[in-house]
Amino acid sequence: MRQVRHLLEGLLAAGLGLGGLAALVLLLWTLSPHPHGGADGALRIAADLWLLAHGTELTRGQAPVGVTPLLLSALPAWLLFRAVRAADWRPEPDEGTRAALWTTCGYLIAATAAVLYTLPADISAKPLSAAVHVPLFALIATFAGAWSVTGPPEWLRELLPSALDGRRLRAAARVAFAALVAYCAGGALLALGGLVLDAPAAQNGFGQLSADWPGRLAVLLLTVALLPNAALWGASYGLGPGFTPGGGATVAPLAFTGEPLDLPPFPLLAALPSGTPDNAALWVAVAAVPAAGVAATAWYATAAAVPVPGERRTASGWAGTALTAALAAGGTGVALGVLGAYAGGPLGTEELAAFGPDGWLVAGAAFAWSALIGVPLALALRAWRLRRPRWLRALAARAVPRRRERSRTRRRRRTGKGDAWHTTVARRTRWAALKKSSGALVETEGEPRP
Repeated sequence: MRQVRHLLEGLLAAGLGLGGLAALVLLLWTLSPHPHGGADGALRIAADLWLLAHGTELTRGQAPVGVTPLLLSALPAWLLFRAVRAADWRPEPDEGTRAALWTTCGYLIAATAAVLYTLPADISAKPLSAAVHVPLFALIATFAGAWSVTGPPEWLRELLPSALDGRRLRAAARVAFAALVAYCAGGALLALGGLVLDAPAAQNGFGQLSADWPGRLAVLLLTVALLPNAALWGASYGLGPGFTPGGGATVAPLAFTGEPLDLPPFPLLAALPSGTPDNAALWVAVAAVPAAGVAATAWYATAAAVPVPGERRTASGWAGTALTAALAAGGTGVALGVLGAYAGGPLGTEELAAFGPDGWLVAGAAFAWSALIGVPLALALRAWRLRRPRWLRALAARAVPRRRERSRTRRRRRTGKGDAWHTTVARRTRWAALKKSSGALVETEGEPRP
């Protein structure tokens, strides 16, 4: 019964993702003054876009289309992540693994139907590409949702060295996520700067690609869906490897090789650089991308190593801090490499067969920046975070003896070994002398309660 519930959760996640895209495509088809293909064709385009969001390559005739709009990928990833977390299962590693697998099975049933539905159309999904990318996408999202509740399974923990405990891995994952966000934010600002410098070309692109408002709205929505791709392209450019704008050309800060194609007037393409940076301001903007990622790696690794500034008892050692920063550098490199590979792809054959960054080069550059500079910087920040100002050390030196004296006093009072005035024998002696001297004013039997 629980397996059926997980299957239904996977089917529901796929249905919500497909339904959202179908509603958007049908709205644009309805608003278009010259609709083509009928509602059935619009629904096939929605299924194509949904499969493309998982990394599946499409074909139009003989030309492949493989550039994945990363903003579209965020919706199915979040739906799968929530489908596993919202399911009814016990928070145990084995139960989480089963929930992820059954949810993925339900999701793949809907994906198989979507692939079969697109096959008769002019634009269709490649079955082999869908058979590889959709299960991989679903497994990553579902296992991420399950492990966020239970942690990694026992067999995976046994494979890891003893130094890589759960606490260190969680800290490294948080540092890697912060560095990933910093690199992408730097790349987004770099791409935005390119658009601002050539704003007229970006604005004219809307009018050249479509003459009516529904068409311009479609171009605007596609531009928004590709904004994360532009951020990844900017991050790849700032890290050094650069990217390929087609035609065998390579765009990088230190090299501009080949002749790019006469690209269509798409708004985001106006941000492409026309050569290497030719002034100091542009070099500063480019250098800000690796600087942001390195600073995030070092700062968050230091915060994880020294949670309380100036407190050495709860701080990690030099080796632990370096290990956390190095693990985070590796995680950042893997994440940026995978996203960089998804952010590019083919848009046709021959000269259009490669667009965007090379995932392997981006991963290597991100790891090199974060490890070679981020790790030493994290160690330096650790030493600075453990150093306390002179006035704070003096205040602590005065406060510690006072705290120790108060604790000794409380301990003596609890054990009856304190001042002789407060002992039980002294109290009884004083009470007996008071009764003897008071006469009838004090009762002769019994003693008051202490």
